Amino acid sequence: MLENLFSLKGRVALVTGGSKGIGRMIAEGFLAQGAKVYITARKADQCEAAAAELSKGGGQCIALPGDISTLDGVKALAETIMAREAKLDILVNNAGTLWMAPLDVYPEKGWDKVMDLNVKSPFFLIQALLEPLKAAARPDQPAKIINITSIDGITVNKVDTFAYQASKAAFAHLTKRLAADLIGHNVVVSALAPGAFASDLNVYARDHAEMVAAAIPAKRIGTLEDMAGTAIYLASRAGDYMVGEAVVIDGGLTAIGRG
Repeated sequence: MLENLFSLKGRVALVTGGSKGIGRMIAEGFLAQGAKVYITARKADQCEAAAAELSKGGGQCIALPGDISTLDGVKALAETIMAREAKLDILVNNAGTLWMAPLDVYPEKGWDKVMDLNVKSPFFLIQALLEPLKAAARPDQPAKIINITSIDGITVNKVDTFAYQASKAAFAHLTKRLAADLIGHNVVVSALAPGAFASDLNVYARDHAEMVAAAIPAKRIGTLEDMAGTAIYLASRAGDYMVGEAVVIDGGLTAIGRG
């Protein structure tokens, strides 16, 4: 039993926003543990290239380009998955965006764009994929939904990303509500709350890693191994009893307070 604690062999996973950044780290980790992984992203060329690169390690990574910022896009993705797979073992809701602007000029279009992709889209994607998730779910091997929130939904970041911070707090609470509803169907919902990882959303960590690391107790930004390892834990047998909670993965930043 313990030798297979972190194995994902034979499982099918979908990672939204999986072509780069945190989503790609998670996809790479799942592939290393034997999962078949679908990744989706808005830019088709980047999605296809990422899937090809990730498959070089011997795993099966499949690109499903698409825009899930609209309900039509969400529905199209769900229909594509269900046409290919009878069941879906793991869904990672990672796709997200932000909008930065001072409070006095923060635009409605920025607010709506962030809230739609960060909160509305994952909710309706879960709704659309309930059938294959429940088909995969068993008492001894539950299906998994992993929502990518952020430490910005836990503590205040002084950067002018108002909608982003509100959306991540909302997504964390939504995770708890969904978990309470779906655990009875053997679908475990949990979340990851990352701190500084290099990505297009966190350009400070990507472009100024040393400067960002100086403020983190661990004195470094997060790595592929940090993100992949934590996601594997939640997706595998090891994380079956972690229901409705967000695992903070930030090198100790929220533990000491951000100041």
